[in-house]
Amino acid sequence: MKFPRNARILRGQLDMAPFAAVFFLLVLFLMLGTRVYTPGVHVQLPAANDLPGTDKASVPVPVAMDAKGHFYFADQLIEEKDLKNRLREAVVNSAGPLTLVAYMDKDATIDMETHLELLAREAGISEIVRATLPDVSTRPAITSPP
Repeated sequence: MKFPRNARILRGQLDMAPFAAVFFLLVLFLMLGTRVYTPGVHVQLPAANDLPGTDKASVPVPVAMDAKGHFYFADQLIEEKDLKNRLREAVVNSAGPLTLVAYMDKDATIDMETHLELLAREAGISEIVRATLPDVSTRPAITSPP
């Protein structure tokens, strides 16, 4: 069977209606995509520069605390007694020293931070580091070498 070879692609005028429909659908998806619920707890870390971290070769154990004083371990909401037990298990199962990395909300009080430190010390973790974000407002300008 022989097919005609005189077909020409885009011979006539380009219709803009399909392109406009696709464009408006993309705008609609982008606008609705920002309103989609993102699971998790929103913790606002404080911003600071030049804070010392840990210089030891230790295993980090992340624990998060929101502004209301709720604890989160392994991406799960956890009660205080369960947190202490899980930290003890981590100390027993670890071959080396552990460092508690506290992801605390910037609105958390010093009492909440002290309470978390005491829980960690009772569980056997001696080093505690508070996680912060870099402060971009005071960062020096990047200069290129000559």
